Amino acid sequence: QVQLVESGGGLVQAGGSLRLSCAAPGSIFRGANAGWYRQAPGKQRDLVARITPGGSTNYADSVKGRFTISRDNAENTVYLQIYSLKPEDTAVYYCNIVTARSVYWGQGTQVTVSS
Repeated sequence: QVQLVESGGGLVQAGGSLRLSCAAPGSIFRGANAGWYRQAPGKQRDLVARITPGGSTNYADSVKGRFTISRDNAENTVYLQIYSLKPEDTAVYYCNIVTARSVYWGQGTQVTVSS
C-alpha cells in the first residue's frame, strides 16, 4: 500500500508561517503531479496548490502571494510554505500525488491559526 507521509502542521498565531512536507515513494513521485488540498470543518476539500514534475505551479486565488509549493525530486518530497497565516487558513491539509494510473492522498495534517 502506497503511503504518503505528511508533516509540519500545528498551531500558530495569525501572521505566522509554517512549512508542510509530504514524502512519497520514488516509484510514484517521479513524473507525477503533486499538490496540496485543504478541508475546513463542514466544507469540501479544495485545491490549494499544485506543481508539475517540471516545476510549473498554480494556486488557488485565496492563497496566491502567501503560499509557495515546491518539490525536491531527489528526495521525493513536495513542500508547501505558508506565510502570513490567517484564521481562515485553519483546515486539515492533504498531500495529493497524481500519476497516470492512480491518485494518492496523504493522511492529512492539521493547521490551526489563532487570531
